[in-house]
Amino acid sequence: MERLGRLGTGIGWRPEIADAVEGLPGIDWVEAVAENLCPGHLPDSILRLRARGTKVIPHGVSLGLGGADRPAPARLADLAATAEALGAPLVTEHIAFVRAGGPLTASPLLEAGHLLPVPRTWDALDVLCENVRIAQDSLPVPLALENIAALINWPDEDMTEGQFLAELVSRTGVRLLIDVANLHTNHVNRGEDPSAALDELPVEAIAYVHVAGGIEKDGVWHDTHAHPVPRPVLDILTDLRSRTDPPGVLLERDDNFPPPEDLARELTKIRTALTPPAQRAERPQTTPPAAPERGDARVVGGLEGHPRSREGAGAGRGDDARTRVALGQAALLSALVAGTPVPAGFDSARLRVQSRALAGKRADVVAKVAPELPELLGAAAYRDAFLAYAKSRPMSAGYRRDALDFAEHLLATGQPGDEAARRRLTVWWQDRAGPRPPRRTTRFVRAARAALVRK
Repeated sequence: MERLGRLGTGIGWRPEIADAVEGLPGIDWVEAVAENLCPGHLPDSILRLRARGTKVIPHGVSLGLGGADRPAPARLADLAATAEALGAPLVTEHIAFVRAGGPLTASPLLEAGHLLPVPRTWDALDVLCENVRIAQDSLPVPLALENIAALINWPDEDMTEGQFLAELVSRTGVRLLIDVANLHTNHVNRGEDPSAALDELPVEAIAYVHVAGGIEKDGVWHDTHAHPVPRPVLDILTDLRSRTDPPGVLLERDDNFPPPEDLARELTKIRTALTPPAQRAERPQTTPPAAPERGDARVVGGLEGHPRSREGAGAGRGDDARTRVALGQAALLSALVAGTPVPAGFDSARLRVQSRALAGKRADVVAKVAPELPELLGAAAYRDAFLAYAKSRPMSAGYRRDALDFAEHLLATGQPGDEAARRRLTVWWQDRAGPRPPRRTTRFVRAARAALVRK
């Protein structure tokens, strides 16, 4: 495995804080959401950062490598093109599924609009490993995968998170992007010990580390990326640093952006957490050893001797494993976004929390994609109307299509009540979707399709 160079201290680049990022001292690199970049038309801020030698790493959110379907060639090609346009040393994605349904389950394809956890089972691991290899073969640079935060537990899991990640690295040689904020989230929401996870995972495979903030509501930790980094997250970062010297650490902030001086203070706290007092004067800087090669027989995390803990353990079972994973993920996502019954073994109360969180995020993102909608309706009325709409209409084709479908629904049901606002909404919809709102037959077909999804 080719060794990656040191990255240093970084921050997530977002258009809202582009100027602040360029002006922050001590920024060695940035990470940008891959799907928000067009390789042929990179933002001027990104070009300026690259011109002065700042590395830019694309961070994907839509591949769904933990999903039952093999990764879409078009999505992989887009990610590869973005990496090449940026001259990136690596690309990153998530250990998650983001859509479910479709041909494997003979059910409608549903989009989560969010990263959802995969079950830590041998079936899910077999599927994930094959998907990772497909991605690795399609990308021009190394791939690193991020552990995600979760509100829910899958029943009957075979491994801990650390064991699952260790086995993934052992089978594929993929790097890891360890998010210490997500370890904290899973500690609060799922009762998992961050230190135990660090004990089990192969820290030598870490490409870099994410640090972010969140907030606790009613005993549930929400990984918002919109609040300051809390002390427990910094403590986990210090715990990680006591085990290895990560090549890079990055501050993520996605919303509720503070002034530049607040971002600078957050970065200072992160640097301090990486150099505990007992180590500042005496601990030498070392380069971590290379992660294991693909196919390395070494197994980390307490799975030695397990009959499934070697490469090829699932050979000949790939399609069956995909089908089982597909059915489980489709049932879970349908319960979350389409109101179908809660699958056996899941905590129904926690699924309601996750369902509300998904709907809320969906409303927020649509408002950003189509800011005219909350402007026309009023912020409060927009949110109420969208959440009511989302209860019976799962997303199936991304946020831009979701915004158009919501506007179409409003017009088809005679909303908004104000005639002038309705005319403005009609013009907005026509400019983006077609010459006129859909006829009654079209609305009937779409309503029938939505009813089938709910059953």
